[in-house]
Amino acid sequence: MNDTVYVGNAGEDATLDRGWLLGHFKDAGDPRHSDAVEIKWGVHPRGDERASWVRGEVRTALLVLISGRFRVELPDRSVLLERQGDYVVWGRGTDHSWFAEEESVVLTVRWPSVPGGMPGR
Repeated sequence: MNDTVYVGNAGEDATLDRGWLLGHFKDAGDPRHSDAVEIKWGVHPRGDERASWVRGEVRTALLVLISGRFRVELPDRSVLLERQGDYVVWGRGTDHSWFAEEESVVLTVRWPSVPGGMPGR
């Protein structure tokens, strides 16, 4: 097996690290280890919401709706993602929260991948 290749299933692998598939938190020898970027496969039941706002974010993020209806709350606006492929990007320093209006699957990409505990905590 080639140590620079990893083949998996996002739905199955997501259960290992709270949905996070790639980032600094994977072992250094794992092809999914990255200090540059973090990627999450998020599966959210209807009504699921972030327990509290993320404050003082140090990363830029892209969140893409795969299925469902998902709302991202930002300090000055609420963004509703309702069509497959809808997405939102927010920059460093942007506080945010989210709410699954329907059962939803979203793909989140954040950069850079920075230490400080498990991502999303």
